[in-house]
Amino acid sequence: MPALRMFLRWPDGKAAAYYSPSTIVTSYFEAGQTYPLVDFTARARSAFVAASERVRQVHGVPCSRAAASLAEIETCAAMHGAGNVTIEKFE
Repeated sequence: MPALRMFLRWPDGKAAAYYSPSTIVTSYFEAGQTYPLVDFTARARSAFVAASERVRQVHGVPCSRAAASLAEIETCAAMHGAGNVTIEKFE
């Protein structure tokens, strides 16, 4: 299962990268696009849960790294409260 990292920029300009065990996150986001924080957070929940579920289907257990990425995203989103998130690239 191909993993990737999603690189983004938070509303305050801080850059961050998050691990996904599956490329399914590219179905939820497009590199170069900017998303309102609320929309970004909802998409991230769906994307990282779907990625973890793919791991569970293959290996029998969900992906703890995907869960950790989602938790970190939700914490950062709560700290910002509003603004836009830009997806810079996937690697």
